[in-house]
Amino acid sequence: MTNPDRPRTFSMVNREWDLLDEVFAPIYSPSTGIALEFLGLTGTNSLTPSSSLLEIGCGAGVIAIQAALSGCTTVAADINENAVENTRLNAERHGVSDRLTALHSDLFDALDDGARFDRIFWSSNYVLAPADYTYRSVHERAYVDAGYRTHRRYLEEAVHHLTDTGSVLLHFCERGDIAGLERIAEECGRELRVLRRRTVLEGQDLIEHTLLEVLPGPLAKAERGSRTSERIAASGARRGARRDRAGAAPDRNRPVHA
Repeated sequence: MTNPDRPRTFSMVNREWDLLDEVFAPIYSPSTGIALEFLGLTGTNSLTPSSSLLEIGCGAGVIAIQAALSGCTTVAADINENAVENTRLNAERHGVSDRLTALHSDLFDALDDGARFDRIFWSSNYVLAPADYTYRSVHERAYVDAGYRTHRRYLEEAVHHLTDTGSVLLHFCERGDIAGLERIAEECGRELRVLRRRTVLEGQDLIEHTLLEVLPGPLAKAERGSRTSERIAASGARRGARRDRAGAAPDRNRPVHA
């Protein structure tokens, strides 16, 4: 954040990007480039395309905007207001403001009720700090998670914002506490599945980055199925009420869809 050579713009994936103060700078870490590779947003190693994406921790907006440029309707969220503004600026720069919404949000707090996504992605602040750690700036939250509270919330809450066929993805790194993450996942009733790995040289160390899929455990799957059934039943009841008001007898043989 205080690097005297910190630029006002930077280049990545053959595009120029604005960079505001106190926003995570992709040029000082390989994580954004790796995330783009993991998500297939550099033209190689593509995952199955999704029609809607929620990115948590959007920073300067590179990942969210690349997704929007690929045709994906995108919501980009960040707890840092400067990052939200930075993403909006870059969305305008690259002509995707019509299909990208930038939100100031602590994880999912600012989402509309009922908002659902085909893919949710977070390149996490994997550095574990003590639970009583005091942040000195909002910029630090891009790197450090006190007590892994944010990771716990992500694992608990993300699956509730998916479409029925959606997926939750987490970009993690071996500099983080993978054993602690796995313990939290078990406590939350979640399973972690490795989709991809990538090892890069960071300084003098070879560091492994991992793309994880967060899967609901058996109990969470049952709860999710119950909520889907409730939505279907409620939808059928509303349609039946509308037919009754119109004077038509309900067709009991007609299939009901969500």
